[in-house]
This record gives sequence, structure tokens and C-alpha cells, in this order.
Amino acid sequence: MSIIGAFTDHPTSVGESYGEHMGQAACFGTRMVFAGIACLVHAVLPFLFVRTGSQAISELNERMVLKRTRVPLPPLTGDKRVTL
Repeated sequence: MSIIGAFTDHPTSVGESYGEHMGQAACFGTRMVFAGIACLVHAVLPFLFVRTGSQAISELNERMVLKRTRVPLPPLTGDKRVTL
């Protein structure tokens, strides 16, 4: 793998440029951090943030899995995983 490939192979596999992927990943990460904090607060004060965690998971799943077109990656040499 080339140095450039290390930065571009995965973004290309999900139909994004490096910059687009960086922006999406940063948005996802930020959303997960804030949802995680809300879940920790909810653990102590269960009347707060009742749906925040599950709502974040549902929305992120929809954005990442249901609305994204993926380009299949070629199998790795010696890869024994089963493709689903």
C-alpha cells in the first residue's frame, strides 16, 4: 500500500474523497461523543436524556448504512473472512 493509498483507499471504498470522509467522520465522532456524555448523565439522572442515545444511534445508522453506496473492496491476500 502506498502512502497516498493509506489516506484514500477507504474513503474511495465508501464513495467519498479524503476531505468528504474526514468531514463525515468528524461529524459522526462528535455526535457519538455528545450522545455518550448524555448517556452517562442519563445513568445517574434517568429522567434526563431519555431518548438521546437511541436517537443518535438510529440517525447515525441511517446516514452510514442505509443511505451510503459502498464500493466493494478487493479481498486481502490470505483473507479467510466470509463475505456477507
